[in-house]
Amino acid sequence: MKNMPKISSLIDKAVFDYELIKNGDKILIGASGGKDSTALIEYFGMRLKRPDCGFKVKALNIQSDFAPPFPAEIRKYIENSGVLFESINVDVLKRVKENQKMSCWWCSTQRRTELLNYALANGFNKIALGHHLDDILETFLMNMTEKGNISTMVPKMKYNKWPVEIIRPLCYISESRLVEHAKKCGYYGFTCTCNFQDNSTRKSAREKLEFLTSGDEKIKQRMFNALKNVQLEYLP
Repeated sequence: MKNMPKISSLIDKAVFDYELIKNGDKILIGASGGKDSTALIEYFGMRLKRPDCGFKVKALNIQSDFAPPFPAEIRKYIENSGVLFESINVDVLKRVKENQKMSCWWCSTQRRTELLNYALANGFNKIALGHHLDDILETFLMNMTEKGNISTMVPKMKYNKWPVEIIRPLCYISESRLVEHAKKCGYYGFTCTCNFQDNSTRKSAREKLEFLTSGDEKIKQRMFNALKNVQLEYLP
């Protein structure tokens, strides 16, 4: 990956450390059009060109009824990477129950459900998501301060009910590194915007993470490593 050697090596390391990709895998990538999933698709496009590639991959966009259209330039970028791409429409608003408030969490849940349904119907055994290092640490802080538990997104998660795994190959990569790369490649700027966004909790967690780390990638990596180095004898 000529334009992203550091990002490529960090994803390769995550893939090796957590055994995220194996020969024979059929991987479905969640494509939002944002910088994170686009960088992930770019990586898989590079992997497809390696002589030792032993897996299949496809990018899927879940287009909600109120989200802006998937950017044409991002779609072209994906297709040029060699990764197959498809977009399907989902009426998220129609699924909101009476007296239920529409939210980012609800929309995300519905889009994740559609990814899972598509994977099961089409023989995909893994779903790759573009959550990065900051996402994982922010979720950790959110769960700790809002829910009173120590948990977060994990690099690899297997569903108990279905033969599908969730993988997060960007788990070692900070958001600032992804922003820098996306700007260099010319696909930075697209975000999901709608009238139902309520990210106050996520924004608060982001501010806490920035305060704790001052944006230092090494400190963020140590925080991530701490999640794997729990000293139970020193916890109440």
